[in-house]
Amino acid sequence: MKFTELEEVEQLVTGCGLDLNALAQIVADSLEEDLGGRGVLPGGSTGVDVTSVATIPVDAMAAGRLVARAAGTLAGLPVAAYTMARLCGSDWPFDMELRRTDGDQVIPGDILMDVTGNAQALLRAERVALNLVSLMSGVATATSAWVEALSGTRTRVRDTRKTAPGLRMLQKYAVRVAGGVNHRMSLADAALIKDNHVLAAGGVVEAFEAVRSAYPDIPVQVEVTTREQAQAVVSAGASDILLDNMPLDEMAVVVAELGSAARFEASGGLSLSEAAAVARTGVNYVAVGAITHSAPALDIALDFCA
Repeated sequence: MKFTELEEVEQLVTGCGLDLNALAQIVADSLEEDLGGRGVLPGGSTGVDVTSVATIPVDAMAAGRLVARAAGTLAGLPVAAYTMARLCGSDWPFDMELRRTDGDQVIPGDILMDVTGNAQALLRAERVALNLVSLMSGVATATSAWVEALSGTRTRVRDTRKTAPGLRMLQKYAVRVAGGVNHRMSLADAALIKDNHVLAAGGVVEAFEAVRSAYPDIPVQVEVTTREQAQAVVSAGASDILLDNMPLDEMAVVVAELGSAARFEASGGLSLSEAAAVARTGVNYVAVGAITHSAPALDIALDFCA
């Protein structure tokens, strides 16, 4: 895919299911942080990359390549393209070609994108673009490992709200790209009754009924730690149950007893090595916070061509 206009790259972003306005804010905030000034995007004052300004003529053009330095699952290439297009396309022509697609498996040396544009603008955009695509690809790579471990079962890996502040949209997109499933995006779009809610309400059934009464149209998931809690809350009408830190044998019994009436998700410090064993209990999902909060960034670089 080739692009020469910012609007074309924006269409690519929205075509991926990402909110363009939210991404624009993420990129603006990140550039502000990196360049040390407010309003660094077109239309405002500009921070200065002192090294590039001192060493590169203002009108110099450069050609570069985004290159994978490690093996993993690619995610966020349109985000990197958008970041570069925002800066390169403000005052100078640019040309970029995406050579790979989000969700692709990449190996060291793979060329992900070719780009030609103003040299100073490319270098101003470089770190933000790489930070975002590397972070997202790291999440996708971690998710892919779980997807592979669960292959052949009905169990799917699902993310949590344990995401980097301000980057939840991008991290959850990376989970989807790699074949994972998104949990709720925010506290407002679904209810998750946890132990503190249960204590405050006086019991798991009481908490479920309180949420159902206050927000009858909102999806509700209930966290339980025992077979008895699961039985009680399913009898009360709950259909989405999170089994928190429950032993595998007890988990299997709960799913066998109640699986026709509810969906079940295993949670609580799950490791990749036990993924297959957890899947054998019959749960629908495994909740894995580590795919977002602990995924190492995938090494991706921007190399200028001589």
